[in-house]
Amino acid sequence: MHNARSISELNQLIQQVLDSELDPVYWVIGELSDFRLSPQGHAYFELVEKNGNKIQAKIRANLWQFTYRNVATRFESSTGTSLKNGMKVLAQVAINFHPLYGLSVNVKDIDPSFSLGERARVRQETIDRLTREGMLQLNSQLPIPGVIQKIGIISSATAAGYGDFINQIESNSGGYKIYHKLFPSLMQGNDAVKNLIQAIDSAEKSKDLLGLESIVIIRGGGAQLDLDCFDEYELAVKIAKCSLPVFTGIGHERDDTIADMVAHTKLKTPTAVAEFLLSGFREFEERLTLASRRMERATKLKIHEQSTIIQQFSQRLQSYSRNRLIQEHDKLNSWLLRINTSSKNMLELQQLKLENLEKGIRQNTTRILTKETEKLENKSHWLKQLDPKSILAKGYTRTEISGTPIHLTKAKVGDEMTTHTLAEKINSTITQIEEE
Repeated sequence: MHNARSISELNQLIQQVLDSELDPVYWVIGELSDFRLSPQGHAYFELVEKNGNKIQAKIRANLWQFTYRNVATRFESSTGTSLKNGMKVLAQVAINFHPLYGLSVNVKDIDPSFSLGERARVRQETIDRLTREGMLQLNSQLPIPGVIQKIGIISSATAAGYGDFINQIESNSGGYKIYHKLFPSLMQGNDAVKNLIQAIDSAEKSKDLLGLESIVIIRGGGAQLDLDCFDEYELAVKIAKCSLPVFTGIGHERDDTIADMVAHTKLKTPTAVAEFLLSGFREFEERLTLASRRMERATKLKIHEQSTIIQQFSQRLQSYSRNRLIQEHDKLNSWLLRINTSSKNMLELQQLKLENLEKGIRQNTTRILTKETEKLENKSHWLKQLDPKSILAKGYTRTEISGTPIHLTKAKVGDEMTTHTLAEKINSTITQIEEE
């Protein structure tokens, strides 16, 4: 029969070999992964080794509560950031083998100077890459209006810096109005980069509808930790390629983040961003005031020049008018003299013509009246000859049947016939008609 061992015996053998053959502690380089804190304050994570994005090796790691508190405090004090996923660290570890849970390491210490150097190296690589790709100056080339009146804000609604920013732009002494729309985002932590990129996308999609002229990224208040998200390449590219000018006021005192470098304009704090925006209003107002004063001076000068010209013109006009009046007065007198002479001659000529015309009218009138009188007497004579009474006086009669002259109608036996003489009207009845 084989000399078989139990699992626990095998694990105990492994533990003995590890304890006898390995040093108490080792310094190892690895990247923090799956980092989490327990309610008791212990930190659990994995230390991984990568080749590019591919994991080549990993081991479970523990940081017990007391050790974690000391290590984390010293690390944050030295680096300005906390331990988190994706961070490359130099850790002092003790190898531990548990019969039930297997191989792991207990972290005794983490060297912050290594993380600082590693972060600086990664940061510089990101800057070099952005420089090669032409991203560092891309957003700063976008034009900005002299007065920015509509902005998209990327921040956390609960951040103190956001409240300070809003208070400053809404309570400014100049009474300037800036329309603002918040696009909320996490400003630190593992999901901050993704949130910030989504917020920038939302602002760009709304720019035409809202008339946005710029985007401001502000963060303030609280500890100056967890700013590494603003050094991430993906966020830097999104800011650089943004179609709107981006202003940053991340509120940190150390060196500029990469987000500051690719932004159109970087300012230290949210209130500094607010002051920058308000200064545009003040400068514009000052330019207007200066332009108004210049215009006023130019207007006064122009009015003075024109007044002088008008005065000179008025004097020349008065002189010209006087001379012209004298000339016209002389002409008028000359015309009046000529008119008087001409009128007198014309009146005498017309008077003579009128007298001749009157004489001719009298002569013609007498001749015409005589001739017309003779015509009237002749017509009167003929009219008298044609008067029925004159005819009847000569012994003639006028006969009618029913009021119609007998020669104009057809007489019949039995018709009543009326005969007119000079002095009588005789009624008779036709009893017989004989043809002549």
